[in-house]
Amino acid sequence: MGKERLTAFTDGVMAIIITIMVLELKVPHGTAMSDLAPLLPVLLSYVLSFVYVGIYWNNHHHMLALCERVDGAVLWANLHLLFWLSLVPFATSWLSDSHASSAAVAAYGAVLIMAGLAYTILARLLIRLHGPDSDIARAFGADFKGLISLAVYAAAIGLTFVQPIASLALYVAAAAMWIVPDRRVERTLRGG
Repeated sequence: MGKERLTAFTDGVMAIIITIMVLELKVPHGTAMSDLAPLLPVLLSYVLSFVYVGIYWNNHHHMLALCERVDGAVLWANLHLLFWLSLVPFATSWLSDSHASSAAVAAYGAVLIMAGLAYTILARLLIRLHGPDSDIARAFGADFKGLISLAVYAAAIGLTFVQPIASLALYVAAAAMWIVPDRRVERTLRGG
């Protein structure tokens, strides 16, 4: 099976996820810049979630660029990833509406860790499908960056019941690690 339909479907779902998130942004009541202040938690939550969805979209494209084909297991693993990403708008809305309550910050982290696990599963299935000597296997290797992210999410979830703002800082730090596309994939795509 070709990867093009999987890529197109994933693009569509991620576009819908971003659209749902942006629809949560409400216009302030008033005309002064100070009228934006009450909306700051919503805007910051949106920015963080937009960045996360963008990171997954970008890395998903890089990962599939290294693949020649997909199979049924990969299709289901991709749906598993999209399921968790589809919960980002809900988690984002709860996070901003609750003013970063412990439960909402933990739920946001749970969505992040499950999306990270789903992405790892998808990558491992693609490596298995293409073999240990494939471009994707060479590019991903042991995936320390992915494992570090999962550990950061787990630590942040535990920390949220002590200091939710520190947990949010860890979520931001994990996102910052992924802003630059995975260089291992970039090198492999360039043939280096």
